[in-house]
Amino acid sequence: MKKLNILLIGLFLASSVSAKVKLPAFFSDDMVLQQQVPCNLWGSSDAHKIVKIKTSWDGKTYKVVADNEGKWKVQVNTPKAGGPYNIVLSDGQTTTLKNVLIGEVWICSGQSNMEMPMKGFKGQPVNGANEELISGADSQLRFFTVKRHATIQPVDTVTGSWSEATSASIREFSATAYFYGKALRSNLKVPVGLILTAWGGSAIEAWMTSDWLKAFPTVKIPATQAEVDKTQQRCPTALYNGMLYPLVGYTMRGVIWYQGEENVNRYQNYATQFTKMITGWREKWKEGNFPFYYCQIAPYDYSLIGWKENSALLREQQSMVEKQVDNCRMAVLLDAGLEYGIHPRKKSQAGERLALLALSNTYHVNGLPEYATYGHVIFDNDTAVVAFDHSKEWVYFQNGISSDNFEIAGEDKVFYPAKVWIARNRIYVRSTEVKHPVAVRYGFKNWVQGDLFHDGLPVSSFRTDQFVSDDVIDSHKK
Repeated sequence: MKKLNILLIGLFLASSVSAKVKLPAFFSDDMVLQQQVPCNLWGSSDAHKIVKIKTSWDGKTYKVVADNEGKWKVQVNTPKAGGPYNIVLSDGQTTTLKNVLIGEVWICSGQSNMEMPMKGFKGQPVNGANEELISGADSQLRFFTVKRHATIQPVDTVTGSWSEATSASIREFSATAYFYGKALRSNLKVPVGLILTAWGGSAIEAWMTSDWLKAFPTVKIPATQAEVDKTQQRCPTALYNGMLYPLVGYTMRGVIWYQGEENVNRYQNYATQFTKMITGWREKWKEGNFPFYYCQIAPYDYSLIGWKENSALLREQQSMVEKQVDNCRMAVLLDAGLEYGIHPRKKSQAGERLALLALSNTYHVNGLPEYATYGHVIFDNDTAVVAFDHSKEWVYFQNGISSDNFEIAGEDKVFYPAKVWIARNRIYVRSTEVKHPVAVRYGFKNWVQGDLFHDGLPVSSFRTDQFVSDDVIDSHKK
């Protein structure tokens, strides 16, 4: 009996010394790895253990030694898109990752309009959801959703798992991200992996580090976990620490982003903060200036939640960023909002317009449309003539030969509804109330149904002036 006990103790000690390789949740069965790159893999074992990684696509074995804390990291060379493959990891005990695909990987982040699942929120459906649940199953499209986690310190792990696109998984996954991935799959014909890390109501400050936020003295960095717990997804640094930091280094193609609603009531610094966040993510990832595509927030009547700020000012801040940051473009949703709901139903427009940007700018697919943007204005007596950049085709009004979304003002800063007409890619703006115009605005309100288009895509709201908001007089309220 004594010998048996000694034997059992010996077996226990032996098993505790030879711990099995541990991996973050996103390195698992069914995952997608980025094609044709040195692809990062990492995990932990016992300190100083030799970890062997064998990839089935080329039969190659990589060796790495765990550090003093048992952590290790290695790069494996991935082939052209394909699979499924296996990856076998061993430090004396074997772990096998099965059904691994090689393809295109994108990080999908932001707040509720990125997080909003295909099933919608309560009483807030997604247009076309049922059709996608019926027909959208695709074993080559994979999802990983990071569980919500707000924390004071960066963490190494997340909770989540990979799944193939089925009716059940599509229903629970981000509708915007799904439509994006579906469009890439349809055009590129390669596997696509989408990693969703989003939280409804999250502020941009929550996705940034304390170092990046030092440039913004009004932002209060939390000192304790109790402070984080009070505001969670609105707390500066909390989501970077809990939901982004663990992903940093996962080899991917780029990022799609849909956020901004939470920052409408402090829009003034958004462009600077957003620029800082993008450059910060790129520095952390060490993959160069990877593509970053984002949605401009859709129109919504923010007075319904008691906010006095004009969300067009936040949209304006967003439109500045693509001009300031390389390899960064904005998808316009001015025609896809909901007056009484902050969560628009038209998620296919969001996902597909992001996909147009990626297909055109990252994958260099020819023949795709381009967004026209406000260029400049010339004032000719009582008429303003507005010109556009990137307008290879003529601009046009979606619902006919005119629009009710233009306003014009003189030096008194009183804006009046304007009569407008188009000649080629110029818009002429005039009002009998304004003899000497100095400013034009299009769709520059909380709620608007955008109707100015170019090549099938909406033009963003814009203004030609830089008046201080409090100085502007709305003629409708006189």
